[in-house]
Parts: sequence; structure tokens; C-alpha cells
Amino acid sequence: MTVDGEPGPQAVLAPLTGAAIFLVAVVRPGDEALDAVRDLCGGLAGLVRAVGFRASGAALSCVTGIGHGLWQRLAGTPRPAGLHELAEIRAPGRVAVSTPGDLLFHIRASRMDLCYELATQLLDQAGDALGVADEVHGFRYFDNRDVIGFVDGTENPVGRAAARAVVIGGEDPEFAGGSYVIVQKYLHDLAAWNALPVEEQELIIGRRKLSDVELAEDVKPSSAHNALTTILDDDGEEVQILRDNMPFGRPGSGEHGTYFIGYARSPDTTEQMLRNMFIGSPEGNYDRLLDFSTAVTGGLFFVPSQPLLERLGDGPLAGAGAGAGPTDSGPADTVLADSVLADTVLADTVLAGGTGSLEIGSLRGASPDE
Repeated sequence: MTVDGEPGPQAVLAPLTGAAIFLVAVVRPGDEALDAVRDLCGGLAGLVRAVGFRASGAALSCVTGIGHGLWQRLAGTPRPAGLHELAEIRAPGRVAVSTPGDLLFHIRASRMDLCYELATQLLDQAGDALGVADEVHGFRYFDNRDVIGFVDGTENPVGRAAARAVVIGGEDPEFAGGSYVIVQKYLHDLAAWNALPVEEQELIIGRRKLSDVELAEDVKPSSAHNALTTILDDDGEEVQILRDNMPFGRPGSGEHGTYFIGYARSPDTTEQMLRNMFIGSPEGNYDRLLDFSTAVTGGLFFVPSQPLLERLGDGPLAGAGAGAGPTDSGPADTVLADSVLADTVLADTVLAGGTGSLEIGSLRGASPDE
């Protein structure tokens, strides 16, 4: 899809849903595997349509992200400005790991059977070309709460504010319409967490557990999760990202967790959040939620625009013009924001409401027209 010549993004701004599957895969060596990945990139939109048509009201979508290591093999040059390996962050007792991953498939719908079917068809088509490094099945938990009991994702930006936060514009015109996404799989020690008094939990998160109301500034500690993950620009304005986190778990195995997934037009913001959480701001003033939550995966991916993803199915990119965007931001941002809003009106109506996701990477929200 294009609007006024601008490349349309993938479904990064699709409404939050009740079910999701997160697949991180590595591509096998060799030209045969790479050709299979090209076929998948070129045909994925049709596959989503074929599976989703059987339940058109379920808002099935799939966002495909490409890792730093695969980009050179698949696309050649040029390279998106912000694409790199996610750096590991180490601090005493805490590690934000960086784990292998060439491709990310973020599959979501209002029903898990649609997610399951699409993931099955996708992997069947890829065959031996892909090895699954991580697979997580997420679900909506009561009134958009995480398994630690707090409402999750209260401050996600919406509407044009979300599009401006997520969609690359004139700052990297060859890749206008794309995005960056960082994912982490967190496991929670629920026994230890639940042993804390609710008042202590609230100070760690920065919100009231029952009402979801943010703590007053004179009460909230500087180490609160939502304090450390608020990032300001040089003008003192908050820089936003969009999260679509999901809880997951296997009670019989004692596994309880949150899958963090944060989309942004630059990975810098999310990476600064992680440094604040794990190292602290200032150093040592770290996120106490990490005393109960452990990151066991981590990766950074570039999400090409939908036309560029399909173009990768034809072979490496030939020189400049991958995104054919304008030379400055502003107009591109407005066009892309409006195009994304137009594309998601129907889905927003079908799935009214729903702003789930643990506030790992949360920022203050914005009105739809901000």
C-alpha cells in the first residue's frame, strides 16, 4: 500500500488483541534457505489474507522484522540507519541479554486459533530454511493486567501520536514507512513478588494496583519502573514508543512471564529505557522490578514497510530508493500517520478498546490528535 507515493507500514499500529504468537527464527546457511526466506517475504501478505479471510472479524495480522545479521544476506545495501545488534547490558545482579535472531514474526488476532494457523502455515512454507529460536504464546489477562497483577500499557500513545512515535519518516527517507522493534522475554518469580505487601509493589511499579492510578510525584520513588522508563528529548518532551506486550505462562512448569515488544521510529529510545532499568539513572538507581523479573531473550529488528518487505522477495536492494521517502520529516510523518489511521479504522471498530502490555518501556500517553 502507498499513499501519495509514500510507502505504507506493516501492521505495527494494528489494535492490541487478545492473543499473540511471537516467533524468533534463525535462517540456515546457504542460498536455498535464503531463497525460501525471500519467497516468504514476498508472499506473506497473501498468506495472512488467506488465513484471516476465514474469520474476517478476528483482525489477524503479522509484522515481520529483520535482524542485523540477516539484512546483509537478504538485502545487501543500503542498511537502515538504526539497525544493529542489540547490545547486552550488564550490571551487578542484572543482565539484559542479547540472543540470536534473524527474523521476528509478531502474529496477533482476537483468537488464538488464527494465530496458531498462521504460524503453522508460515513455518510449513519456510520448511528447513528456518530454525525457531524462541516461541511464545501470549494472552490477554483479565482487565489488561499482567501476571504480576498490575494493569499493563495504560500510557500507550494512540492515533497520530502513535504513528509519529513508530513510523520512520524523512530522517531515513530510503526506509520511510518502516519501524524498529525490540523484544525481550521476561520470567517472573511470582512467589517472591506475591510475598511483597501491595504497597511495596506499587512503589516498584509507580501505580496503584487496584485502580491503576499513577502515584503522586512526591510519593513515587525515582527508581519506580514508570519513572525510569520515561525518556525526555532535549526540549523536555517525552519520546514515545508503542508496546504490545503480552503475558504468558505454563503453570505446571512454574513459568510466568511477560513478552516485551516495543515499536519505535528509532531504537535509541527503547535502548535508553533498558539502560535506565538495568544500570540505573543515576547509576545504581535501577528498576527494582528486576529483582523479581529476569530477561532471558533480547533482540532488535528492522520492520520494513509493506512494499519494501514484498520487494525483498525479488532479491537484494539495488542502491538507493528503498523507501522513496521525502528529504525532510514533517510531511512524510503526516501522510504516513493518516494512512495508518485510515487502514486501522475498521479493525479498531471490531476490537474496540484493549491497550494491554506490561509497562516495561512505558511512556506517558497522548491524545489521538496530539
